[in-house]
Amino acid sequence: QVQLVESGGGLVQAGGSLRLSCAASGRTLSSYQSGWFRQAPGKEREFVAAISRNGGNTYIAESVKGRFTISRDNAMNTVYVQMNSLKPEDTAVYYCAAALGWPDPVDEPTQYAYWGQGTQVTVSS
Repeated sequence: QVQLVESGGGLVQAGGSLRLSCAASGRTLSSYQSGWFRQAPGKEREFVAAISRNGGNTYIAESVKGRFTISRDNAMNTVYVQMNSLKPEDTAVYYCAAALGWPDPVDEPTQYAYWGQGTQVTVSS
């Protein structure tokens, strides 16, 4: 099975940018549909974005559309989320997730079997 490790989180001012990476090991990431979720304190885990195995299809949550972009580099066994124009409400722990089949619905956390440990993103106002 695949192991996922996120990186790239940190503290950024509102309006700034971050790029999160999700590196896979144990199995090639191109075998999996991939997604990003986030969870703020006291809130449920929230869908951010998803991408198909070959990168041909992407889905972005309405709350981040126009600001976040998901991509993948299967040669590097890595999935990315580029986050621009960050807002304080984007503050959360961001998790990478993977699924063997296409998640349906794509924004449902239970459709993803594999998860990373998360990386903290804090946006100051």
